[in-house]
Amino acid sequence: MGRRVMAVLAAIVVGLIGVAAVMVYASGAEARAVADQRPQTVFIAKGIVPSGTSAADAVAKGLMAPTLVAAKGVPAGALTAVSDATGKLVALTDISPGEFVLTSRFGLTPVGQKAIQVPDGQVAISVALPDPARVGAFVTPGSRIVIYDTYAPAAGAKASAAAGGKETRVLLDDVLVIAVGSTSLTPAASVTGGAPAQAAAPGALVTVALPPATAAKLVHGIATGALYAGLRGTDTKADLGQIISDSTLFTE
Repeated sequence: MGRRVMAVLAAIVVGLIGVAAVMVYASGAEARAVADQRPQTVFIAKGIVPSGTSAADAVAKGLMAPTLVAAKGVPAGALTAVSDATGKLVALTDISPGEFVLTSRFGLTPVGQKAIQVPDGQVAISVALPDPARVGAFVTPGSRIVIYDTYAPAAGAKASAAAGGKETRVLLDDVLVIAVGSTSLTPAASVTGGAPAQAAAPGALVTVALPPATAAKLVHGIATGALYAGLRGTDTKADLGQIISDSTLFTE
């Protein structure tokens, strides 16, 4: 009889332990599930974050924004805050819209850092010009230039040029140069810590920044005519309507 009682008591104890274990497991699973669903603030790219953009600028321009996401959906290393220290770091490569922004995507020197910084709302266009057509080596990043175009008048158009002749006029009267050859207005820091190249090769590319509509005019001029650049003085005013042709070259 005593053995039966002991066996029953042992079974009850084992049962209670089993129930307790199940309850503890269930409680832990519920806690884990709640933790997985708990919202966490992380940064997600809302637009393209170009390589070289600082974290602070990306936030200020709305290129990436803090977003609440379920914890289980947050990748390891996600950027959760932009502080004074992290705000100075720059994107190592372009970050695409919709990406979780990882802390590892920011650092001190971008990979394949862009050599020029294009002003907001403008387009960078490069023009191949020999030394004479770019005022020797005197056109440098930061210069403002006049661009002349020598072209063949359209057939049938009222032109002052003789048949088969050419005309020259000002294509663009005030253009900002942002790079000449490999030298830019805002040189990229060298990955090895050395100084960036300063000398531009003879006949180098001249890269300018223009509004999109004006950039289209320059592209057309590159494709259809011969371009020549002049270095502007401070108060220079070019005559956009003046047309010089073979027949008017020596007239007043």
